[in-house]
Amino acid sequence: MKFYCAPPASLPVLIPPQSIAISLYEALNRDGVGSAGTGISRACKKAGFVPSKRAVDLLSIALSVVAADNGCSRKDSPDGWTRELDVTIAVIEPDFWNTQRSSLKHLLGFLTGDIWNLSFVAGGFNKDFISEKPALDEDAVTLMSGGMDSLIGAIDLSSEGNRLLAVSQISTGDKEKQSIFAGAINGGIRHFQVNHNVRPVDSVETSQRSRSLIFIAFGVLAATSLSKYRDGAVVKLYIPENGFISLNIPLTPLRVGSLSTRTTHPHYIKQLQTLLQTSGFRIELVNPYQFKTKGEMLLNCTDQALLQRYASASTSCGRFARHGFSHCGRCVPCLVRRAAFLKWGKDDGTGYRNNNLSLVNSNAASFDDVRSVGMAAEYVRMHGLDRWIGQALSTAQLGDLTHYKDTAKRGLDELATFLTQARAL
Repeated sequence: MKFYCAPPASLPVLIPPQSIAISLYEALNRDGVGSAGTGISRACKKAGFVPSKRAVDLLSIALSVVAADNGCSRKDSPDGWTRELDVTIAVIEPDFWNTQRSSLKHLLGFLTGDIWNLSFVAGGFNKDFISEKPALDEDAVTLMSGGMDSLIGAIDLSSEGNRLLAVSQISTGDKEKQSIFAGAINGGIRHFQVNHNVRPVDSVETSQRSRSLIFIAFGVLAATSLSKYRDGAVVKLYIPENGFISLNIPLTPLRVGSLSTRTTHPHYIKQLQTLLQTSGFRIELVNPYQFKTKGEMLLNCTDQALLQRYASASTSCGRFARHGFSHCGRCVPCLVRRAAFLKWGKDDGTGYRNNNLSLVNSNAASFDDVRSVGMAAEYVRMHGLDRWIGQALSTAQLGDLTHYKDTAKRGLDELATFLTQARAL
């Protein structure tokens, strides 16, 4: 499918044949035209952001990618998953971004499992981000999703003396808890919440493997608005995620490629870091928990009292919205969460729709993730860790794999211990 993404003033009256038009930053009242990013410039002005032009271009790219991802169904592709997406994007610096097409193609291909073809034209969004407020005095940015890992990350980083700006991509069911968490940490940290507001012509795909790109683009936008950055220093952008989920090694041979999400995979982060450096950004992407399991994060959090107050209120479920904004209890993120609480040794007050995982009747027919975790644990017991990991981790991509493998083993052990206690293994 082909997409043409540009601000209203740069959208051609006649869209190229067989292309879907996406209006960036402002909805356009034209039949057959979608939109993405409405309200972002106002939110940035209100927050006092003065981002670099290249950061705005990166946001335009991320918005366009998410719009294309959401607007093209996987089920219609030959293999039921891989799509070929051709996206034209209006940016402020098209000549530069056209030199990065190959890097972006590989980065996005790894992230989403699709074939991406990007091209850049003039006419990018170059107004309304100007703020008369002074630059922000925080010294680091952390992403805050409303999940447990980002909560722990903000607590730990703040305890270490970092003056944090928390950035949140608003998702239904999490907006209020994001604000509550930010307000509770270190007496309250500055908090920026924004939504990509992607509205393609036809919203037909829910897998949304590209979603982390927009989250990080918001973080980059914030980082370039800090006084520290504008004074020439390097700013750290923290992406807190436990190492087991970050690696997301396919549990069974059927869960291959991007069917296991790669939103914070270290190879993806490495590719994105290279793109940022090539683009001249003085921003360092950091996952401080790359070699920790979720249970270890809970055990080692620097403010146990604060964590106990809010841990159960955080969100982990991969089907949270689909289950009425409650945890299903049986998807992989829920299982990792439940196993982490067990390792922590504290009461889990979450409340799960499927609390009993040992069912043997027809109600258990949809417990595929539970079975997959059990199969993975048994496979490792019988055949060893290396055979289970297989080609999921590559020395060419990550270098020495020792710590990655050890983290994967400890994470799987947490899950196996939990399932054994739950009599599901």
